[in-house]
Amino acid sequence: MSNPSDELKTAVIIEDDAEIRHVLAEVLESSGFSTVSVGNGIDGVRAVLTYKPVLTTIDVNMPGIDGIEAAKRIRAQSDTFIIMLTGLNDEADVIAGLGAGADDYLLKPFRPRELRARVEALLRRSRAGDSAAAPVVAPSQDRVGPSFPGGRPSTTSIPISPIADEVETPASSSSAALVIPVPAASAPALVDGQDDAAGDWLVHRDLRLHPENRIVLVGGAELDLTRTEFDLLATLLESKRRVRSKADLTLVLRGESYVTSYFVGDADKRAVEAHMTNLRRKLGESAANPRYIETVRGVGYRLTSDAV
Repeated sequence: MSNPSDELKTAVIIEDDAEIRHVLAEVLESSGFSTVSVGNGIDGVRAVLTYKPVLTTIDVNMPGIDGIEAAKRIRAQSDTFIIMLTGLNDEADVIAGLGAGADDYLLKPFRPRELRARVEALLRRSRAGDSAAAPVVAPSQDRVGPSFPGGRPSTTSIPISPIADEVETPASSSSAALVIPVPAASAPALVDGQDDAAGDWLVHRDLRLHPENRIVLVGGAELDLTRTEFDLLATLLESKRRVRSKADLTLVLRGESYVTSYFVGDADKRAVEAHMTNLRRKLGESAANPRYIETVRGVGYRLTSDAV
């Protein structure tokens, strides 16, 4: 028997090219989504706020507000998974999109199989942390929107308003940072009354992360991280002083079974760099003078030494 929540997934498609909108809708509907398609960024932001989708795809180059600005506005008000779509020669757009809060990107022209694989990887991450899962909203009597009680999901269009291959290098055990589980009784004060009884805290200096409740505290203050930023930080905390390459982190974010023979290209590594830049900014540190995460040039990232 299928899980009812699996039958209520909604995706918003923000794309000004009608043909690409149609292809995206076909692929996502075949993956069990009900889709809402719009042709510009303003209506895209409105659609996300109205339908509260699990997933949103955004084209970078659109009339009116572009995809970067649309992603910023959406991320400020929604935790929907965001996949940016951009041309093959627009790597700078990939970096800007990830900096705006996108979770992943897709280069045009794309293969339907690749889109499905990326979506599945994002949903695996959602299931891995229930407290961070994107909201799934059941259709209501007085809400006009996508629903498919009897079978195949429907596509709904709303009117447009005028308006490394890199090698991991383990560090010497003598310089290992202190990353230890903290029992619930001695953990930091709870945030928003959440129960921390299940699972342990990962600790490095005054940085604390609770994997199950998906809480990050720095000096007792809670940080607001995106799913991707949280997953990157959790991976580094769990790895202690072991270096994690950009290629390795790319596969961690997308799941080990993302594709059978997946090539991690330069754009993928640039994407990890963009996420790390955002994470460091929120942690209040710089790459030149890191307190929590240091760059191992030519390899990847690891925790700083615990020594002051």
